[in-house]
Amino acid sequence: MTTTGRTAPRGRRLTLLAAGTLAAAALVAGCGSSGGSGSSSTSAARTGNPGQSQGTLATAHDATLGTLVTDGQGHTLYRFDQDTNHPSATHCTDACASLWPPELANGSGSADLKGIDGKLVSTVTRPDGSHQLTLDGWPLYRYSPDTKPGDTKGQGVDGTWFAATPSGAKAMPVNGGMPSMPSGGGY
Repeated sequence: MTTTGRTAPRGRRLTLLAAGTLAAAALVAGCGSSGGSGSSSTSAARTGNPGQSQGTLATAHDATLGTLVTDGQGHTLYRFDQDTNHPSATHCTDACASLWPPELANGSGSADLKGIDGKLVSTVTRPDGSHQLTLDGWPLYRYSPDTKPGDTKGQGVDGTWFAATPSGAKAMPVNGGMPSMPSGGGY
């Protein structure tokens, strides 16, 4: 059936609505228990321009969580319990990586480190071929809703995402309290 004007036929609208619903469901499910496709291996090879730093890892103090790892702009970096550290493997891909962007290595030199032991820093090759910084083997990520340096909105999301400490461990409240476990934004 051909229509004129701006409205689509009812069948087409339902098809578009169903397609939109499926796309939204795929986005929400993006990094469920398996988190996407494949695992990755640690990469000793460096990519990028010779001499260019891989990136910056620094430390910052949070009144609730203690000393945390941040990127060069002061944004909190997180680790994902569904990843592995020995061997390093990332399981946050596709829609998950949109919400939790990986901290990628930019160059072939060593990372600029401030308060981090260089022996703990490496990279893992992601399924798309990019190289993600790791700390004690754990791939590092940002959390998109953390909009300013020092935000820790990703701490405890779905009980699987935690701010990273300088040793690569999970950050936990320093006063022995239970970590918050927000939901709805994790994978």
